[in-house]
Amino acid sequence: MGDRSHVEEQTLRLWLRIRRNWQLYVLLFLPVLWLIVFRYAPMYGAQIAFRQYSPAFGIEGSPWVGFANFIRFFNSPKFEPVIINTLVLSFYSLIAGFPIPIILALSLNQVKTRMFRNSVQMITYAPHFISTVVIVGMLFQFLHPRVGFTAVIAQSLGMQPPNWMGDPGAFRHIFVWSGVWQEMGFGAIIYLAVLSTVDPALHEAAVVDGANRLQRIRYIDIPGLLPTAMVLLVLSTGRVLEVAFEKVYLMQSPLNLGVAEVINTYVYKVGLLSPILDFSYSTAIGLLKGIVGLLLLITVNHAARRLTENSVW
Repeated sequence: MGDRSHVEEQTLRLWLRIRRNWQLYVLLFLPVLWLIVFRYAPMYGAQIAFRQYSPAFGIEGSPWVGFANFIRFFNSPKFEPVIINTLVLSFYSLIAGFPIPIILALSLNQVKTRMFRNSVQMITYAPHFISTVVIVGMLFQFLHPRVGFTAVIAQSLGMQPPNWMGDPGAFRHIFVWSGVWQEMGFGAIIYLAVLSTVDPALHEAAVVDGANRLQRIRYIDIPGLLPTAMVLLVLSTGRVLEVAFEKVYLMQSPLNLGVAEVINTYVYKVGLLSPILDFSYSTAIGLLKGIVGLLLLITVNHAARRLTENSVW
């Protein structure tokens, strides 16, 4: 009887709290609804990976094949190159793209001229709002083997104009560093916001003690950024296999396909472009990618918590 009255009391308190803060719950309703509809509801279709799915029979009517689709992918000649290309592009993007916004934010934080700092911020984060299609189009124009500015420079020096977009060795560098250029300014906004919360008294005390600018960055600014940076690093690692599908797909060509075929583009081609529309096989590959990403997220979060005492959870 006591347990029942305790539950009723807790329920009453919950409803009173909801009634008192009903505006906040109304604001929360749409994001939660989006999460359920577009994130949790599609999980029902994940069982397609374990079936020989046919649209004629539906999910429940399609025969169960267990792990056959996963084994097929492991034995496929595409398995090794697709996984390697995805990992190389992902970790290359992470290693190159993670520190650049931090360095930019630390540099801008030291600039005292407000107009110059605001101008640099606007110039660096403006590319974030350019669509992927436009970015890739710009790359093709700039690096065109006949009319691109690299071709003009090469011709003026009496050299053979390079075909950068068709060179497999250049694909990864173009993909990664164009992404760094596009996103570094927008990523620096978060770190600049964190730096604005650092107590100015710490810098004043450091100046009195004779610390120079680099020492203040090392011992005051960087420790202030570390918790936020570690959280963003963990979240970025969880998305390490989520290579930008649109950009990779638009940059692909028969010349660079050997290094440009990643999991996302391979799933798209197998599931939607192939004549047989192999939904089960493509779903299995996508599910495997999600599981690996989850394991990476848990591992890196645990390592971050052990090494720096900062983590997502």
